[in-house]
Amino acid sequence: MSLPLRTAKQPLLDPYDLGDGLTLRNRVVMAPMTRARAENPELAPTELHSEYYRQRAGAGLIVSEGTWISAGAIGAVHVPGMYSEEQARAWREVTSAVHAEGGAIFAQLAHTGAASHPDFHQGRLPVAPSAVNPGGTVFTPNGLTHVVTPRALSVSQIAEVVEQYRSAAVNAKLAGFDGVELHAQRGYLIAQFLNPALNLRTDAYGGTAEGRARFLFEVIDAVVGVWGPHRVGVKFAPHQVLGESAEASPEVLAVHEYVAARLDDHPLAYLHLMMTRQPNVRVTAEQRLESLGLFRPLYRGTLIANAGLDQESGNAVIGEGLADLVSFAALFISNPDLPRRFAHRLPLADSDRETFYQGGPRGYTDYPPAADAVAVPSPTSSTGTTESSTGTTEPHGASL
Repeated sequence: MSLPLRTAKQPLLDPYDLGDGLTLRNRVVMAPMTRARAENPELAPTELHSEYYRQRAGAGLIVSEGTWISAGAIGAVHVPGMYSEEQARAWREVTSAVHAEGGAIFAQLAHTGAASHPDFHQGRLPVAPSAVNPGGTVFTPNGLTHVVTPRALSVSQIAEVVEQYRSAAVNAKLAGFDGVELHAQRGYLIAQFLNPALNLRTDAYGGTAEGRARFLFEVIDAVVGVWGPHRVGVKFAPHQVLGESAEASPEVLAVHEYVAARLDDHPLAYLHLMMTRQPNVRVTAEQRLESLGLFRPLYRGTLIANAGLDQESGNAVIGEGLADLVSFAALFISNPDLPRRFAHRLPLADSDRETFYQGGPRGYTDYPPAADAVAVPSPTSSTGTTESSTGTTEPHGASL
């Protein structure tokens, strides 16, 4: 049976010019999600990764799972890296598979900083802006373990980490990616520099919003130096809470406002706004409007809205000019052909959370595309779209 034509315009399905000659086929972005399938000593992607990303190449843009910029950046098991020639060669198989389907893919570059453990580093302490234990646990090769107090980076060591980002950006280019995204959220190293509770430095990398943001902007300059304009994105989570807090710190939010306004002066591909407040807690419509209402005026470049969005609300925020693109996480796990399902109002499949971070092909590449079907009835809305029955908040830890 042939698929029905779309009966109403959906902003999510419009093409988008990202700049530097890169035109996206639609405005549906696959958010970065850790899936922990690199079960090999080299931490290199495999044929399984190539198939997983190929299946989802109908997205306007795929952002890969977080990739480690160095061995010292590691803070989770079975997550691939971008710091060796072998890893870059393996990633080229992934990007070739996506490009063969007409897709575009950015690599996310990550460093966990204090959100790691000595188990990953031959007993050495993980690094951070300051020697402050961020709290929480991390899953290491020896099991679930509490994080420890890290060691503070010296100024010269900060420069070394910036160089690691630059080197990883070179590897991503060699691997055939279309650009890179900097992981600046979820309590990892860049976010730790931005957080006054974790960054107690009194030198040029602390003390003020400008000082705390210095590391991020040095990384941006290094990576843009490799990729050029409009090929580097930044993802941050200004509202995300730390530890047992119920609300984000006003000081953290103020630093992110400063960053967003300064990013306007940089030739980025986009700012990826993660609106999550607490892990695994769905963002409300009110919180979403609060986030977009605050950051849309501050950053006038391409803005990607992430977390708490479905098909209906995704169309709405683009249609209202609050965002240019919308990223989806969990929906892409179980719906590899998500843009096609949006286009034809096809039912959405549920995902199996038990396979998010383990299982080999199970729960990874075995979700089928929707069979040809007649459009299903849907609630009416101003955009004429269907509201997803499945939340789009990223799985805990899925946004490396």
